[in-house]
Amino acid sequence: MALEVVTFGCRLNIVESEAIRERAQAAGLDDLAIVNSCAVTSEATRQARQAIRRLKREQPGRPVVVTGCAAQIEPARFAAMPETARVLGNAEKMKPGTWAALARSNSLLGDAETTADDKIAVSDIMAQTTLSDARTGRFAAHTRGFVQVQNGCDHRCTFCVIPFGRGNSRSLALSEAVAQCRRLSEAGAREIVLTGVDLTSYGRDLRDAPTLGRLVQAILRALPELPRLRLSSIDAVEVDDKLREAIATEPRLMPHLHLSLQAGDDLILKRMKRRHGREDAIRFCAEMRGLRPDIVFGADLIAGFPTEDEAMFSRSLSLVEECGLSFVHVFPYSPRPGTPAARMPQLPGGIVSERAGRLREAARDAHRRHLDARLGRPLSVLTERGNTGRAEDFTLVRFQRDVEPGEIVAVLTQEADEKALLAA
Repeated sequence: MALEVVTFGCRLNIVESEAIRERAQAAGLDDLAIVNSCAVTSEATRQARQAIRRLKREQPGRPVVVTGCAAQIEPARFAAMPETARVLGNAEKMKPGTWAALARSNSLLGDAETTADDKIAVSDIMAQTTLSDARTGRFAAHTRGFVQVQNGCDHRCTFCVIPFGRGNSRSLALSEAVAQCRRLSEAGAREIVLTGVDLTSYGRDLRDAPTLGRLVQAILRALPELPRLRLSSIDAVEVDDKLREAIATEPRLMPHLHLSLQAGDDLILKRMKRRHGREDAIRFCAEMRGLRPDIVFGADLIAGFPTEDEAMFSRSLSLVEECGLSFVHVFPYSPRPGTPAARMPQLPGGIVSERAGRLREAARDAHRRHLDARLGRPLSVLTERGNTGRAEDFTLVRFQRDVEPGEIVAVLTQEADEKALLAA
């Protein structure tokens, strides 16, 4: 048996899972399964519970510890599972002392007197006001590093439970963020990805209120040897002037932005309590293309939000083309307990599924057009494990030969499959 970490959800969870693994190993927990859960949809929570049962079934003698957003929001539900040894909150999972204490415990497997309450170590996430833990990750399977520069969210979208799993927005000091990027670069990372729950709110809680754009410029200025800097998901209405300047003038800032759009109908966006309208999204994409003609957009879109009728849905569907999206993550709406949207009139499940299917079809068509447009064009690709790589605009490239991970190579492709360009 060995230490195993199973991760669900966002890039932030991936970063934190690497830190969890390091801290559990440092504590000597070599015979443990850890599930780092996600709560963004009910399906994500279901998958986490399914994984817990599978891990225990496969190795009955190995304890299973559950953490992450779903565990933070619904600790009693996970503690009630007989397969679970401990439930840790999102604050607790990042503390080395938590894992050291578990290593000293002789009751991880529980006994007849262990109650569900005994298993829970989950504090009030809203009490967290700073982000100071060193949370970087560079993984054997990747040639890029991740730096968590922000956590939590001050917004309260009506469909979202993530603030209750992550707490309010808090940022890593600019100097510490630059230092973490430097450590990753010195360790050999060719690309660094800045991550957060609400990345474009970066810095508002810090003393001098640095913006994300200022952070980006500081990293690129401090690390002239770093070939690539990339942003994870952003909120277009929060993009600051310095970030616009960096997008327009910094070739090492990758020309790929993943946008938190969620819908294309103004009334649905209002009922979601989003802070942008349909025209804001279209205008932002056009503005960014004017600044950086090679820029590519991804987006999150929700199908079947409560009260959505066919006309409203059609405006979300057409947003794929009107914004020129190339990478679309489609989420069938699922009610999350305690959210305002869960109390709104719900659509039948069949309609939600059917609309999600049409949105996915539009996303596939858009991605196919994106791939076709890159055939015969020179691309700069960062190679990864499995003879794959990513172009600057995040296009996946599959090599038909063995390539060494961590190299930046020039390629010219003439073929593509449904998901990737094919390089000789």
